[in-house]
Amino acid sequence: MEHHYFSSFNLFSESEIEEFLQLFEFRKVHKNDYFIQEGERCREVAFIKSGIFRSFYTSDTGKDTTFCFRFPNSMIAAYSSFISGCLSKESMQAITDAELMVLKKEKVDQLVQNNINWIRFLKIIAEQEYLELERRFFQLQRDTASQRYKTLIEHYPDYIQNISLQYLASYLGISQRHLSRIRKEVAF
Repeated sequence: MEHHYFSSFNLFSESEIEEFLQLFEFRKVHKNDYFIQEGERCREVAFIKSGIFRSFYTSDTGKDTTFCFRFPNSMIAAYSSFISGCLSKESMQAITDAELMVLKKEKVDQLVQNNINWIRFLKIIAEQEYLELERRFFQLQRDTASQRYKTLIEHYPDYIQNISLQYLASYLGISQRHLSRIRKEVAF
């Protein structure tokens, strides 16, 4: 799974992938456990083998707002904290049991020093993060909650049932009651 992910970038040889995958550590994360919490420094990045995570921030009033979901076969990190060394402004919580392949920041830095393809890989990841952020921004500005919900179903139909209504409503920027109405309108 992770081997296929890294080979899909067409940057690394098979032997390079085998070599650096040995630097990753396997980690099980239980439902409701955190990959990182707001106020911590992100010192690792992970490949999600299984499970779903939500990224959220907490307002001054204590309300948390889900702004992103991460699904299997993708990377996870509090990206701004990871690259800047600053404290994270977000928390990343498992909303199902999950399995990760974790790579410490020191190992990423070593890989970047020793292999130019890691610089290229990180550039692609940064570009993908920017495009995701821009897509999410325009989605919130232009699409209705119903359209945002349909998009989520279209892209992640196998996972949507594992996300609580509370987190879905927060992600969509609506109340749970409004989400219930939308769900009645939209058939899987």
